Formats: sequence, C-alpha cells, structure tokens
Amino acid sequence: MADSEEVQRATALIEERLAQEEENEKLRGTTHQKLPMEMLVLEDEKHHRPESPSLQKVKGQERVRKTSLDLRREIIDVGGIQNLIQLRKIRKQKKREALAASQEPPPEPEEITGPVDEETFLKAAVEGKMKVIEKFLADGGSPDTCDQFRRTALHRASLEGHMEILEKLLESGATVDFQDRLLSTPLHVAVRTGQVEIVEHFLSLGLDINAKDREGDSALHDAVRLNRYKIIKLLLLHGADMMSKNLAGKTPTDLVQLWQADTRHALENPEPGSEQNGLEGSTESGRGTPQPVAAE
Repeated sequence: MADSEEVQRATALIEERLAQEEENEKLRGTTHQKLPMEMLVLEDEKHHRPESPSLQKVKGQERVRKTSLDLRREIIDVGGIQNLIQLRKIRKQKKREALAASQEPPPEPEEITGPVDEETFLKAAVEGKMKVIEKFLADGGSPDTCDQFRRTALHRASLEGHMEILEKLLESGATVDFQDRLLSTPLHVAVRTGQVEIVEHFLSLGLDINAKDREGDSALHDAVRLNRYKIIKLLLLHGADMMSKNLAGKTPTDLVQLWQADTRHALENPEPGSEQNGLEGSTESGRGTPQPVAAE
C-alpha cells in the first residue's frame, strides 16, 4: 500500500512538471543538446546536463572580453577606427562560415559505386546518409555492426533522431535491444538525448521497456534523472516499472521524490546569484559526479 501511494504521488508530480514544461515551451522554444558520437567516455551521454545559467553567463562575459581585445588589436594593426565596421562584418562572416562547416556533414553522393566499410556505415547513421546505409546493407553488411564501444548504427541513429535510418535498420534485422559496453540499449540512448519520436517508435515495437544498463538503470531512471517529462509519461503509459531498483537501491519513484526535496532545499537555501532550481545533478540520486572509464 505504501509503495502504491508513493507511485501515485510521484505520478502526480510528473504530470505537474510535464504541464509546466509544455507551458514553458509555448513561451520559448526548447531544444535538447546533442552529444558527439566519437566520445571516449560513454558516461558523458548518460550524465550530461546543461550548464547552469550562471556558468553560461561567466563564459559569455569571457568571450566578450576576448572578442573585444582581439578587435582592438585588429583596429590598431590596420591603422584606425574607420575600419571598425568592416572588421566586424569580416569577423561575423568568418564565424558563420566556421559554424556552417562544423555543423554540416559532407553532402551524400548521388550514387555509391564502391564498397562501404564499417566505419563509414556507422558514421552514416550519425549523419543521416541513407544511401550509404542502404549500400552497406545491400552488400551483405550486418545491421548490428558496432564500434569498439559496441555502439551499433541503431544506437547512433537513436542519438541523432534519424527515424528513416532507424526504420531501415530495423527492417534489415537490427537487434532493437542490442547493448553497448555500458549495457545501454538504443532506447536508453534515445531517452537520454530527448528523442521523443524515437522513443515512441521503440515502445510501439514491444521491446523490454525495463531493460537495465550496467548501473542497473532502466530508461525510466534516466528519464526521471534528466527531467524528460514527456518521455517519462510515455514510458509510464507503456508499463515502465516505477519501483525497479538500480544498483544504488534507487527506484524512479525515489528520484521523483528527490525533485521535491531538491526544490525545497533550493527555496530554503538560495545561493547568491544562482538561478538554478537544484532539480538536476543531485548526488542523492544514487550517484555522484561521473568518473571517466578507461576503454576496455
């Protein structure tokens, strides 16, 4: 009975938080940060959280100082204030070009004639290059091909939200619950990176919704820890277990209750100049700061 009451209270709080998030999204657009696929520490994805507003402000001020100093030096070098406007235009253009170059992958070729190696196949899953995926599979490549971290193309497509690639991989026989070296499934990855549509698709397949990673966390543990309210509701609607314990002995219900405790603590003990609400990053959730894990 006590467990049932705790679950009911936790569910009510989740509904409240989801309503707040939906209201906030109406006022301002929200996007989830994406993580690079070529990382050496997979824990970065699992425990990744956005920077605090205060830290972002400090970094922004530092960038302004550096930019101002560089600009003053350029003005002196070229000999006068009259070039200020032109210099600013040049700098803005360079920044735009650098940003575009870093964000846009090379265009996909119209036709792929040669063989596609495994590395190219896995990279294509991140970049959304369907023709490369199709060529690799047509040549007999395994849809479960993985890297040294046991990350498959399905993990990678889930991270970036490439639905068409994900569907193609599944049609070709990709293992939906393939586990990487942290025992994370593609569902874990989609939950951590906030890919709601991908999560919905996985749930429609009837996969093991309560599968656990190396730390005993289910997808619901991750969703609660990272405040993915929409995904939490989806998981609950599909039967996720709110009383499943991880290796630290914490259930998703426990983590929801920590929201209340952290909120109360933040209100009673405000930090000067801090805009954080204390809802993320609590060490009471059963883990502290993630430590790097050496490649096995």
